Amino acid sequence: MGRTMFPCRFCSSRHYGAVIGNLFPCLSVLQTKGDMMTFLLWCILLVLCWPLALVALVVYPLVWLLLLPFRIVGIAVGGVLELLRAIIFLPARVLRGRSVGYGR
Repeated sequence: MGRTMFPCRFCSSRHYGAVIGNLFPCLSVLQTKGDMMTFLLWCILLVLCWPLALVALVVYPLVWLLLLPFRIVGIAVGGVLELLRAIIFLPARVLRGRSVGYGR
């Protein structure tokens, strides 16, 4: 049984996943909310302890650069695992054939 793409209410694109009340929280919307919360927390830190807030502002890009290779490896491993999954399920998809009423 393959994954089905469903329309997203937030970004007008289609996503893989299961139907949960016809609501598909898009990653871009979740990322925007997280960015706003991070900024508000940083503003509070700036008011309470400005030297620590400035240090965090300088250190954050350095940590991001250090973690970038791990993100790239994660993307590559995810792609390889998806390829293996497709190869393993290919015989089942070929033997299953087209269903009646499947409009593609």
